[in-house]
Formats: sequence, C-alpha cells, structure tokens
Amino acid sequence: MKLRSSNIHKLKQTTYDVLIVGGGINGAVSAAALAARGVKVALIDKADFAGCTSSNSSNLAWGGIKYLESHEYLLVNGLCKSRNHLMRSYPSTVREIRFLTSIQRGFRLPAAFVFLGTLVYWVFGRFFTRPPRYLSRRAIKQREAAVNTDQVAGGFEYSDSYLYDNDARFVYNFIRSAMNYGCIAANYVESVAARFEAGSWQVTARDTISGETFDLRARVLVNACGPFVDRHNEMTGEETEHHHLFSKGIHLIVDRITESQRILAFFASDGRLFFVIPMGPKTCIGTTDTQVDSPDTRVTEADRQFVLDNANRLLNLPGPLTAGDIIAERCGVRPLAQKGRGGVADWIQLSRKHAVDVNAATRHISIFGGKLTDCLNVGEEITGIVERFGIAAPYPRQRWYGEADDSVKQEFLHQARLMGLDAMTPASSSEPLTERLWRRYGRSAIGMLETIRQDPAEAELLIENAEYLRCEIRQAARFEMITKLEDFLRRRSKIAQVVRHRDIIAAPGLKEACVILFGEQAEEKLQEYIDTTG
Repeated sequence: MKLRSSNIHKLKQTTYDVLIVGGGINGAVSAAALAARGVKVALIDKADFAGCTSSNSSNLAWGGIKYLESHEYLLVNGLCKSRNHLMRSYPSTVREIRFLTSIQRGFRLPAAFVFLGTLVYWVFGRFFTRPPRYLSRRAIKQREAAVNTDQVAGGFEYSDSYLYDNDARFVYNFIRSAMNYGCIAANYVESVAARFEAGSWQVTARDTISGETFDLRARVLVNACGPFVDRHNEMTGEETEHHHLFSKGIHLIVDRITESQRILAFFASDGRLFFVIPMGPKTCIGTTDTQVDSPDTRVTEADRQFVLDNANRLLNLPGPLTAGDIIAERCGVRPLAQKGRGGVADWIQLSRKHAVDVNAATRHISIFGGKLTDCLNVGEEITGIVERFGIAAPYPRQRWYGEADDSVKQEFLHQARLMGLDAMTPASSSEPLTERLWRRYGRSAIGMLETIRQDPAEAELLIENAEYLRCEIRQAARFEMITKLEDFLRRRSKIAQVVRHRDIIAAPGLKEACVILFGEQAEEKLQEYIDTTG
C-alpha cells in the first residue's frame, strides 16, 4: 500500500516521455522495454495489473498449432519462433510440456493426417522441442488411463510450452521489472479523460480507491487497455484502422484428474480444441470459444455445462464431474483484431496476431489483440515506434527481459543448499523450495534466504495447500502493490484458483496474511474480499 501511495504522488510531479494505459501483458512488456532503456515511463490500470484477459488464459505459451488448419503459416512460424525465444529466456517459468491428443472416430480429418500436421508444426518450431509421436488407441490407453478411448481412432503426442505458475504472475513480473528501472506504475488508477494539446497528452486520472482525480502529462500515450482499447480511443477521439471482436473463454478448476504432467488435448463437441491442463495440485479444463459483444463477461450456466459435458464425454472418470466439483472458474475474452468495424463472415478465422495502430500527429499508439507467446516482440515494437517519435532511449541496447544470468542462480542455489532449504519444503508441495523461489522471484530470492535464515518460521505456510510462505507474503506486501486481498490471492498467486473459497476464508493464517499485507486495514480488506467474492 505504501508503494502505491508513493507512486501516485510521483505520477503528479513530472511530465513523462510515455504514459501507458493498461497493465495487461501488452502494457507490461511495453513498460519494461521502455523503462530499461532509459525512457521516462508511467503506467496506470483502472483495476489490478493483469486483471482481465491476462489473468484468464489457458496458461499456454504455444506456437499456435491450430492455426495450421486455417493456413496461417506465417503466424505459426512467427509464434513458434517467439515461443522458443520465451523458453530460452525464461527456462524456469516457460517450460516444455507434452500434449497428448486423441482423435475421435468420425472427426473431420483422419488421425494420421492430423498427426502429419504435428510434424509440420515441429519443423516450424525449428526442432526445438521433442519430436511428435503417433499413438494407436491402445497406446493412448496405456499412456493415459484418464482418456476415454471408446470412440478414439488414434492420436499423437507433441510438445509445446506452458507457464508453470500462472499468467497474471508472469505479467506482473514485467511490471515489477519496469519499476526496478524507474517506471512509475499504479493500479486502480483510471484514465477518465485525455486530450492532445501543445505537443503533449493531458490525462485526467482517477484513483478508484480514494476517488481523487489528478492530472498526468506525457509526450506519448500508449493505449494498451486490452479488450477496452476501443472504448479508450472513443473517449480520446482517436480513429484507428483496427478494432476488436471478442471471443469468450472459460475454464473450470477441479481436483487433479491425472497424476501425469502432460496436457490432454481433445476436440470438443463443437469441433474446437479442449484442454485438460495441470495446475499445481489441481486440473484446469476448458475452454469455450463464444463470440460476445462486450468484454464485460461472466460464466453462464450454459458455459459451465458445456465444459462439464465435454469433460465427462472425453475422460474416463470414477464418476461424472458436476458443478459441486468446481473449485474455481476463470472467465475472460480474447480481443481479436480486425480491420474496419462490424462483424465478419467467419469470425473464428480471425487471426490471433497483434496489430499496432499509430497516429504520428498526436504521438498515440493503440495495441490490438495479441498472444502471450508474442509478448517480447510487442515490447520491441513499441520501443521502436517511440524512438521514431523522436524520443531517444539513452540505453537502446539494454536487455529488458529474461531470468538473471546463471552466476546469480548458482549463488542462490549454493546458499540454499548450505542452509538446507529444500528440507523445509511443505509436505503439500511437490516442487522443492529452491526451484519455486527462484522461478517466482529470481535474484530477489537471495534476500528471502536471509529472512528464512534469521527466522525459520518465515518458511511456513499460512494457508494450507497454498504453496506460499510467510516470507513470500512479506515480499508481496513490500514490492507487489497489493491493494486488495484478491490481488494477492488471485493474481500475484494462484491460491484462489486451487483452494476452495470457503477453505481460504476459514484458514487460520489468513488474518495474519492480511496483517502482513495491509497492517491496520487488515480487517477492512478481509471483509471487502468476503463481500465481493462470497
């Protein structure tokens, strides 16, 4: 809370080179890239960082194999290249994982023909992952008992990548990196009016927590509002070539369906891809792909039943999944960039690649669509445009992404071994503490070792099965701009996605966590969470 208050005070004090509106993946990488290169950057979001689309994905950083069917070969080639780059840059976070896909009898294409597509995909992927493998019905059953093979004609395994933690955490780490390089960022600050005059943008911002309004000034305005890009452009009067259509996707989280650490991929009853994804101690199943008119969406009973029906049909379960088995739900929209306005004949065929519209006269940038896989390219593209506006980056070759170099990691691992950190791993966790702390915090994890060394109680869980230690909550309180309890439980961590709501509320350590996060406001923030999520 102190960090946010301090940053809001700083936002009022100066004229920035670039103001970014929106703290999803597009805004986060833009801020990280610009700030690391010495550009004076501010970033605001009307809710929490990664609060919309960027916290409701399938947690996949994949090359887009499904776009082969629509012959978007250039897109697949580019996404595969970007995926490989992400995996090299974030080896602890973006990891290779096997997909096991089964093809039902009567599917629109023969299983062997679909398998040929995985070979083409492997070629596009520059042989970076393990090779695909064709599987007979019997082989599928031997490898994965959870798959219902009654109507299966055949299948295959291939590799892609996914985020080991969660999408919102990945996004926030870019924002934290940007702040480390001097970016002034604040969540729950809304842009309510903006105009370009006298060579700069004058933006009226509103603190949605206190209600205070104040003015911001910047030479460049980047609209990275995700699915709300069009709304912000309408407010500022910007005319753009691209606009958004929306596809709603939902996921349901249930108890672990299979012990294997692979993604099960199917074609749902409507012919679209359907995944069963490992999520720590739980399983995430989905998704839907439904055209909607607005980015303001929710899970409907029809959405929920679609996912449950397909899971029960495609999986071999001890008993059918029901609504009572649902631990948590994820719901978001995919903003799909299209040229012009209005609908299209086949909106499913719309490309998922991003588009950037530029108004050089007003130094305004709008970012449409995109995929997490391509995020590093977005950061580079935005810095290039800002430079063409005449705003020079003092350190144009500064690397702004990736994990700390191996020498830092080896120092962390050496200290962790000397103090026996892995022996402190909670019994409910299958991942050693050394791996988990490095993956989440990088070089900052070294300081956390000293905290644990001074007081071993800092390595204890406060919420059972949550996989977050007392020292991690202190880290979040100091550096992660936790404004509401949901920010921590749902986005900086995935606690609210893997622990039932009633169990979170009943956890003996939740009140202590609130005290660490909010101090004297602990009771108020806890009640706010209960009132808004109950």
